[in-house]
Amino acid sequence: MSTLPITFEDVAAAHERLRGVAHHTPVLTSRTANERTGAQLFFKCENLQRMGAFKFRGAYNAIAQFTPEQKGGGVITFSSGNHAQAIALSARLLGVKAVIVMPHDAPSVKVEATRGYGGEIVFYDRYTEDREALGQRLAAERGLTLIPPYDHPHVMAGQGTAAKELFEETGELDLLLTPLGGGGLLSGCATAAHALAPACTVIGVEPEAGNDGQRSLQSGEIVHIDTPKTLADGAQTQHLGNYTFAVIRERVSEIVTVSDAELVETMKFFASRMKLVVEPTGCLAAAAVLHGKVDVRGKRVGVLISGGNVDLLRFAELVQAAG
Repeated sequence: MSTLPITFEDVAAAHERLRGVAHHTPVLTSRTANERTGAQLFFKCENLQRMGAFKFRGAYNAIAQFTPEQKGGGVITFSSGNHAQAIALSARLLGVKAVIVMPHDAPSVKVEATRGYGGEIVFYDRYTEDREALGQRLAAERGLTLIPPYDHPHVMAGQGTAAKELFEETGELDLLLTPLGGGGLLSGCATAAHALAPACTVIGVEPEAGNDGQRSLQSGEIVHIDTPKTLADGAQTQHLGNYTFAVIRERVSEIVTVSDAELVETMKFFASRMKLVVEPTGCLAAAAVLHGKVDVRGKRVGVLISGGNVDLLRFAELVQAAG
């Protein structure tokens, strides 16, 4: 019997809660990408999810399981942006007040969207303050229930529904690559893959500047790092979670990294060849495939595009600078 924090049954139950609420996002293909890599690539487009990222899945699944007392008290989280928006929107849909601890340098598009969904924002300095400690203190003071961005079984199970949909649409795959920050998406997707495609190799992808997950998997224990400086703001985590690492250690074969320059080139590829707006963090898995970080030749490969919330002026600047 598994001692892991989530099972496939948890992912399946989350999928039922999300039915008719979350978007069943499309799976797209690209002849150009296939020719470039020598593989059959299947892109799961969570940039087209509600609020623009996969995070909606886990946030809604978590708040939907609140007790009446918890719903009355409200929810709090800490996030650089996508989980913030996901919690704010999910809370509004479920009639729950939401407080969000966000870094003062979070992308303005994410701050504005979080406010637009009705979230109350408390700012902090991501380089000098501990967001987890601040979130826990506010939760205790105001009677709020804390739902962290990734290290929570209900969040992890919700994120895994993206891979469940992918496998149900494509059939078994040889490889599945997902972006990696704190590990909620990777652990949830690895759980789905283990059940639906046992022969599928699951690989996480994180920014070069923040390879704590790679080092953790190699060492067998959670490695803590300083907040990485990378364009992938959704992956600026300092460490994996206890719950997420337990799954990753058992279900994930490898973690690779990509550079910021490779992320920008991938953003440009998505915009020019597939007509998709994808944020830097959302490009992590695709960048690893397109830049040869993993041997995918002759294989059927699932690629999670995790989000598309990027300021359009910043998007244009980055893509133009890439030439």
